[in-house]
Amino acid sequence: MMLVEIADTVVSTELFERKFVCDLQACRGACCIEGDSGAPLQLEEIDLIEDNLEEILPFLREEGVEAINRDGVFYMDQENEPVTSLVGGKECAFVVYDQNGITKCGIEQAYVAGKSAFRKPISCHLYPIRIKQFHEKKALVFDKWSICEPACACGDRLEVPVYRFLRDAIVRTYGEAYFDELHEVAEAWKNKKDH
Repeated sequence: MMLVEIADTVVSTELFERKFVCDLQACRGACCIEGDSGAPLQLEEIDLIEDNLEEILPFLREEGVEAINRDGVFYMDQENEPVTSLVGGKECAFVVYDQNGITKCGIEQAYVAGKSAFRKPISCHLYPIRIKQFHEKKALVFDKWSICEPACACGDRLEVPVYRFLRDAIVRTYGEAYFDELHEVAEAWKNKKDH
């Protein structure tokens, strides 16, 4: 793995090399209910969730509403970073399940229904990309997690690099021009490796 500079960030070349397409039939959305803590939140996202909470609550499960009423929409994790509240110390309080038992985001369900102005936390939208602090810059890195092995296998079959699968989330976070530059760097990286 190497890091390359793009705009005011550094990006792991794993985003170009690794392949990834979510396979919800295989993983059932396990990233929303597994792990050590809730989904990472930016401070402004806490405000956005709280501002839209009345519109989001009707889309949540009773357990999620109870957890939020008791604990609020976030807590500080072991690294003193804000993360979404949990139900029973395990699954995100904003998780809902579809008729096939696959997790969905209640925040996003409210957004899709036109009730809320906030789509969902960027950490969820960008996953498996994680944004880490690297010296004075933000670094976009690939987060390897065993529950995503079906997504990696699906990406391999379809030949879709991580960054291309997450185009919408990257554009939402950094803008169209950033994605275009990322794509150019990825293509140059691929050509260099192929020769």
